[in-house]
Amino acid sequence: MEIVLFSDDINLLSHWERAFEERVSICEDLEDLFELENTLIILNYSACEKSCEDILKKLILKANRVLVLHRVPDLDTAKRLLRVGARGYGNAMMRTHFISSAVETIKDGMVWLYPEFTSQLIMQIPSKEKDISTELEKLTQRERDVALLLKEGDTYKTIAQKLDITPRTIKAHAASIYTKLDVKDRIGLALLLK
Repeated sequence: MEIVLFSDDINLLSHWERAFEERVSICEDLEDLFELENTLIILNYSACEKSCEDILKKLILKANRVLVLHRVPDLDTAKRLLRVGARGYGNAMMRTHFISSAVETIKDGMVWLYPEFTSQLIMQIPSKEKDISTELEKLTQRERDVALLLKEGDTYKTIAQKLDITPRTIKAHAASIYTKLDVKDRIGLALLLK
């Protein structure tokens, strides 16, 4: 699937290009975007802010998949654009490995959301009337500490700083936690412990 970048900010385009080993195209005119079909388009929200939803609708009609990147991302905008049909939403200046991950996820036919927003969405899910202590009893004390911080959406680095251990150790604890609690990832953990 061809990848096309659209932004009015040359610095953003340069940053985004570094995320790809393959060749990507840059579209300089909004009208040229409407000619594209079956393309993965990375769109700078700020370049089309006032009409972003209308632009998305037109692009989606031609089987395009759109990743919207925003310099000041917020959850409400993410929800609005995903409802319209964007296949992904994130920070325009996020690390290149996040951009690559977003593109691969979208190419695979799934929706990608900036990890911080995934955690926020999980926290908005009403909690179940159950005692999470039963689940936590399966873990060592250190794993419990890590699990509760993972549930809150903290990064490995942040957790490592809080617990005064290395991020690599946090990663090992996370793998053990996921196995013991029979969840696949952080989202599954957060839902289980919600």
